[in-house]
Amino acid sequence: MKKRLAKFLPKLYGMSLNVLALINPTKAAKKAFYIFCTVRKGRILPHQKTYLDPKKKELIAIADHKIQLYEWKGSGDTVLLVHGWESNTWRWHKLIEKLSNAGYNIIAFDAPAHGYSSGKYLYVPLYSQVLQELVTKFDPEHLVGHSVGGMTLLYNEYQYSNANVEKMVTIGSPSEFHEIMSHYQLLLGLNTRVYNALAKYIRDRFGFTIREFSTSRFARLNTKKGLLFHDKLDVIAPYHASEQVHASWKNSEFISTEGLGHSMHQDEVNEKIVEFLSK
Repeated sequence: MKKRLAKFLPKLYGMSLNVLALINPTKAAKKAFYIFCTVRKGRILPHQKTYLDPKKKELIAIADHKIQLYEWKGSGDTVLLVHGWESNTWRWHKLIEKLSNAGYNIIAFDAPAHGYSSGKYLYVPLYSQVLQELVTKFDPEHLVGHSVGGMTLLYNEYQYSNANVEKMVTIGSPSEFHEIMSHYQLLLGLNTRVYNALAKYIRDRFGFTIREFSTSRFARLNTKKGLLFHDKLDVIAPYHASEQVHASWKNSEFISTEGLGHSMHQDEVNEKIVEFLSK
């Protein structure tokens, strides 16, 4: 019963937004945006506390949020880790082990509405704002991002081009915002009136259109050394996303896998990340 309800719930949201748009399209657009950005999972689970709690660094105020930081101290370069949607710093525990063994200084954090951090919503411009504060604070040489975290790295680089960042790694990251929004429209059954109002809301609020937000486009100006991972069978983020980013990013390497899934926690992935950062 719960599965059937969960499957039908998005359509109920969509129907209500379609009706609301007849009366107030601006309000419908705002509601559609916040439904899209609502985070429903990703808080710290009991089995994750034992690992994460001893490594808590501080809670830092950024963009009206309290952001939980973690640190694994090392004498080498600083690596900043950026997790994906409905995840938290725990997702990095296998990579952290590899990086720690190699001597890296590791900073990680829970995104707004994730882990121990405050909030209810997450969207890439907000994530990029948080990331930029932490890049400024910790001055990392290397950034590693998974899924939406990787998308955020590339948008952040396009915005700020932090001079001291040398290398960037993305894992299973999406690229084209219009593809994500088309899926969202289909999932909720949003009509053209709502979708057009949502597109206007995004343009007015963030200064870019749905089509303009493209990490493959952002990557054209990226001068950092990059490493991209993507699995051909990824059912969360399309494989062609990293293909397109790699084609645009002149100084990037692309590692294609098959059968490792979206999360890509495998030792072979983590070892290649450490190898790339150590070059």
